[in-house]
Amino acid sequence: MAGEALMAASVPPTKSARQALVARLIESSTIRSQAQLAQALERDGIHVTQATLSRDLLDIGAVKVRDAGGQMVYTTQAALEAGEDTDARLTRLCIELLHSADASGNIAVLRTPAGAAQFLATGIDAHDDPEVVGTVAGDDTLFVLARDTDGGERLAHRFLDRASGQR
Repeated sequence: MAGEALMAASVPPTKSARQALVARLIESSTIRSQAQLAQALERDGIHVTQATLSRDLLDIGAVKVRDAGGQMVYTTQAALEAGEDTDARLTRLCIELLHSADASGNIAVLRTPAGAAQFLATGIDAHDDPEVVGTVAGDDTLFVLARDTDGGERLAHRFLDRASGQR
């Protein structure tokens, strides 16, 4: 009982402290589900609802990616970006997140797992490609606007090439 009180007291009951703990947990251990994350938080004396946990994951920029064993796990953008240049990061993101690509005129339409489109869009925007005007991302679909009026198909192929490990 005293150990539980001490554990709960180690993390202040604020949103920012809870979110910092969530980020630390998913960066330092293998977390495959929100239920598993909720259990890890419980061990630290933090009780959250599934809705609160979902909001926290969105707020900290958490995303699910495939680990080396092919399992989907949570990670943070900070963990993925650590020590990686934008070109290598974009290639890795395409490999991990890009399911398919299509085009119409100057728009490449990219499909990702649910919740990952904004994460991939951030990688594309950070890459600062002169052929890309910008991105618009939803949940699992993102539009990449090509500078050239007929450049959407070329961009779609470039992203698919990155996803297959080619550049």
